[in-house]
Amino acid sequence: MQPEYIIVHQEVATHVAHIQLNRPNALNALNLQLMTELKTALQALDADGQVRAIVISGNEKAFAAGADITEMAGKSAIDMYNIDQFSTWDAIKKIKKPLIAAVSGFALGGGCELAMLCDMIIASETARFGQPEIKIGVMPGAGGTQRLTRAVGKALAMEMVLTGRFITAAEALQAGLINRITPVELYLEEAVNLAKAIAAMSPLAARMAKEAVLKAFDTGLEEGLHFERRNFYLLFASADQQEGMRAFIEKRAPAFTGK
Repeated sequence: MQPEYIIVHQEVATHVAHIQLNRPNALNALNLQLMTELKTALQALDADGQVRAIVISGNEKAFAAGADITEMAGKSAIDMYNIDQFSTWDAIKKIKKPLIAAVSGFALGGGCELAMLCDMIIASETARFGQPEIKIGVMPGAGGTQRLTRAVGKALAMEMVLTGRFITAAEALQAGLINRITPVELYLEEAVNLAKAIAAMSPLAARMAKEAVLKAFDTGLEEGLHFERRNFYLLFASADQQEGMRAFIEKRAPAFTGK
């Protein structure tokens, strides 16, 4: 069945896929259907051996301006519990391939949380990040208090969460939330270029390295180091490790196969 609220570009560059959020009239507000379509598309691309990195974008006006408030406004606590909307976010968190958010315009509430769920963020100079849920009597629920604090630190996270203030792309870069800023006309191209650079590497090494970096947020140092070393040793069982080291010695570009 063709998705209604996303557009999937299977190969925008070699081994790179692109998913565009496509509810422009609602500034890409994240309703349940959009998030389900996004999860399904990401899982399919994660299982596709030809895809090594994935870019997620909105449009120039908005990456996503938050959750769909009209969908939630009349719900009770039990309704929200039974809907279990965050199970979709948990599934996206388990995507193994590198995810890059290409952000222009608003990335607010759930939009900011979705960008932070990705592994890297490229932002246009018009990007604005925020967790304004407090302005409607609630608080972030998809990781905004946790990932934002880990990314920008307690003081700025508290200010953003407790006042709903948006920060600019320049502030986000200074705080460590994003990788870099580009002109509006180049933000998607820059995200694809970053994905291409990753896709040129061994997909096995990229997957295990992503796992190890994420482990740093979930464990203490000793357990993280143990996990890192396990993955390091495991890669010596791969054909990509043999090819990569042989290519280095022979002074040529490696041809990685993901095996």
